[in-house]
Amino acid sequence: MIMSRIEAPRDEDDAAAAVDSTPGSTPGSKPGSPLGSPLGSPLGDPSTLVDRLLAGLPAGSVLTDPDVTASYANDMASFCPAGAPAVVVLPRTVEDVQHVMRTATELRVPVVPQGARTGLSGAANATDGCVVLSLTKMDRILEINPVDRVAVVEPGVVNAALSRAVNEHGLYYPPDPSSWEMCTIGGNIGTASGGLCCVKYGVTAEYVLGLDVVLADGRLMSTGRRTAKGVAGYDLTRLFVGSEGSLGIVVKAVLGLRPKPPEQLVLAAEFASASAACDAICRIMEGGHVPSLLELMDRTTVKAVNDLAHMGLPESTEALLLAAFDTADPAADLAAVGALCEAAGATQVVPAEDAAESELLLQARRLALTALEAVKGTTMIDDVCVPRSRLGEMLEGIDRVAAKYGLIIGVCAHAGDGNTHPTVCFDAQDPDESRRARESFDEIMALGLELGGTITGEHGVGVLKKEWLAREIGPVGLEMQRAVKQVFDPLGILNPGKLF
Repeated sequence: MIMSRIEAPRDEDDAAAAVDSTPGSTPGSKPGSPLGSPLGSPLGDPSTLVDRLLAGLPAGSVLTDPDVTASYANDMASFCPAGAPAVVVLPRTVEDVQHVMRTATELRVPVVPQGARTGLSGAANATDGCVVLSLTKMDRILEINPVDRVAVVEPGVVNAALSRAVNEHGLYYPPDPSSWEMCTIGGNIGTASGGLCCVKYGVTAEYVLGLDVVLADGRLMSTGRRTAKGVAGYDLTRLFVGSEGSLGIVVKAVLGLRPKPPEQLVLAAEFASASAACDAICRIMEGGHVPSLLELMDRTTVKAVNDLAHMGLPESTEALLLAAFDTADPAADLAAVGALCEAAGATQVVPAEDAAESELLLQARRLALTALEAVKGTTMIDDVCVPRSRLGEMLEGIDRVAAKYGLIIGVCAHAGDGNTHPTVCFDAQDPDESRRARESFDEIMALGLELGGTITGEHGVGVLKKEWLAREIGPVGLEMQRAVKQVFDPLGILNPGKLF
């Protein structure tokens, strides 16, 4: 296969452990500020809160041991403050969630909804004295309907589990974040996540047809539809997608499905410069090609993946481009794209011979963020999306930032979308290096906005990018978003401190 054939990980147990590890404490996290009631009353005695919750919930679903609740304090983002939860609740039914929200409203206690905590923006981080509402136990696939091409699921369903289940019916759920073996559908909806296939199939928001949502006061609301079309009223479904649990708690989702496509074949192309790889990307998109995947890994990322999983990727390359097609004749499409890569200056172009070799290449790409974390022990993973035509400028700018701050910054990208993931590798125990990491992260976001991009293509705002959201949308946009929040959550108890 690629450049003397890509190899499977030699230490498969270690590689799997790296991917499946439970998120630990976030480097740089510190207690958040307690949220007082908007009405000015105190949060009250924690024992009162626990007693009120237990009055309507099974005992096993309410966790109060501080050592246990602390493990739910944060997601996988760096430099995001996290507080100490008063209690963690693991609901199994809609009624459980409603009881939690009614109790929280009465006692003016903040509620932080969580999925698998694989997020990268601090959106699932606890605040002091809050109820962490972990929805991972609500994990049933309620329906798969091949005629209507919909699936109805609870929020705790793992993305990969849904994908495999619908595949058995000849169907396909396209959104596939790199953490798809761990992340949940509820978390995907909350952060409006994307994935490797977005260049052809789009992001999570395009597949969420309808939702059941428990509001801040415990009422249950249904939005959207399960029909192929529907335009009745405001599109409240889209409003909840990407709202990071700040408007309501998603307890059920109707998801659109597609027919299962043919197995894709992947091509790998080596380039002597990132700018040449970006030129190839522009040629591919301008030529009208519709790849099912178009991903880029820079030299730092390629080396990190090899160091972690011993996959035999070509470390001589400055940029490795992966293109895939799931068409009726993928080999012909790969040949056409391969020619465009060579015209742009590719030093080597190697198509996979079969689905197994293609999957190994995709495995390498999925390992990228885990591998970069192993370089220094800690990462800050940016998520800046720019117009495809300016992707080369973005990568050149990131190289300048890395040199300026004396840091290792690896880049993997959903190149077909212009969605880059510059990943700053640093030692969290080194105060100066940590400072430089944070400053470089901000400089990369500023660069993205200068190039006509956005501060987040799929990871969300959370705590990490609150300041930058205000810069991107402006004062009027911020005022309108806060007004929407006030309508749905007048007491400010739903995931406070996030977004704004």
